[in-house]
Amino acid sequence: MPNQPAPNLLSWASEIDEGAITQAARAARLPFVSGHVALMPDAHVGIGATVGSVIPTENAIIPAAVGVDIGCGMVATETTLTAADLPDTLAALMPMVEHRIPAGVGKGHDDPSMDRALSDLGLPHTDLNPKQTKKVSDQFGTLGSGNHFVEVCLDERDRVWTVLHSGSRGIGNQLAQAHITGAKKLMKKQEIGLEDPDLAYLVQSTPEFTAYIEDMLWAQRYAMASRARMDKVLVNALFWVAGQGERVRTINCHHNFTQQETHYGKSLWITRKGAIKADTGDEGVIPGSMGTRSYIVRGRGNPESYNSCSHGAGRRMSRTKAKRELSAASLTAAMSGRIWNADRAAALVDEHPEAYKSIDQVMADQKDLVAVQHTLRQIFNYKG
Repeated sequence: MPNQPAPNLLSWASEIDEGAITQAARAARLPFVSGHVALMPDAHVGIGATVGSVIPTENAIIPAAVGVDIGCGMVATETTLTAADLPDTLAALMPMVEHRIPAGVGKGHDDPSMDRALSDLGLPHTDLNPKQTKKVSDQFGTLGSGNHFVEVCLDERDRVWTVLHSGSRGIGNQLAQAHITGAKKLMKKQEIGLEDPDLAYLVQSTPEFTAYIEDMLWAQRYAMASRARMDKVLVNALFWVAGQGERVRTINCHHNFTQQETHYGKSLWITRKGAIKADTGDEGVIPGSMGTRSYIVRGRGNPESYNSCSHGAGRRMSRTKAKRELSAASLTAAMSGRIWNADRAAALVDEHPEAYKSIDQVMADQKDLVAVQHTLRQIFNYKG
C-alpha cells in the first residue's frame, strides 16, 4: 500500500532516498499536474523527473519526463523448451547473439533485411539529416548500452524464456534532446521560471507540442518494432542451439513513454518514466539486475498508481559510486553458474546487482499493483 512522503505524492517504495522524494515533489508542484505523482517501488533520482514515477498532466507534457530513451522497454518470449531440452552449456549462443544483435554505444549493422522491417515505420516528423537517416536503419534491431541486455531464463516450471531490454537507440535520444532543448528555450523566451530547468514543458495545441508528440510516438513505434526484431533473432538462435522449440507467447511493453488516458474522470497525459502500464489484465515484464530474478506479471489496475507498476529493481548506487565501491571479482561471484560476458567483468561493475535495490523487495512493495505469473532465473546474460 502507498504512503504519502510529501504533498501530492504517493509512494510504493519501502527504500527510497530523500533526493528522489524532493525531485518528485518539484514535478508534483507544476500547475498542470492533475492529481498526485505516483512513485513506484524502484524510484530513484533521474534527470528532471524521478525514474520510477508516473506523472499525470493536463494539456501539457514534460519532454524530459519521458526521457531521452523514448519507448525503452522489455520484450519476453515464453517457449515450449524446458531446461531438459537445452544443451549442457549455452556457450554456443553467445557468439551468435553478439554477431546478430550488436550492442554498445553507436553500434549498428548492415543487414539488408532491416529495410523491409523499417518500411512500415517511415520517418519521424522532424527532418533528419543524412547521418541521422542512416542511424535509423543501422541501429534498428541493435541493443544499445548501459543496462540494456539479452537473457535466457528458466521459470519456476523450468520452462525456457528469452528476455530483452532496449529502446529507441541514438535516433530516439537525438529527437528527445532536441525537444527538451526547445522546451527550455520556450520557457526562457516566455520568462517562465521553473524549480528545475529540466521540467520545461510544452503546451497542448501549440506547434512545438504537436511536433514532439509526433516524434515521440514514432520513436515508441521504432523501439517496439526494434525489440520485436531482436526477439525474433534471439529466439531463432536459441532454437538453433537447442535443435528444437516453438514460441508460446510474447510480451512487448514500454516503460519510458506517455499517452492519453482517462483517470478520475479526466483525459490526461500519463507519463511513465521508468514504469509500465499495469491496467487490469495487462501483461508486463519486470527485470531484476544481473544475477537476480525477473518477473512476468499481470496488472491489477490500481487507480492510485494510474494503472502502473515498477519497471525493474531501480538503482541504489550511481554508476560512478558502483565503479568505485564494487569489484569485478564480486560481480563474477554473483554471476556464477551463468553464461555471460565474463571477459568484460571490469567494464560491467556499474551493473553489479548490489548497485540495485532488491527486486524481491520491489515486488513485495507492489503486491497491490501486479500479480506475479512467473518468476524467472537467468542462465544466460549478454550485456550492452
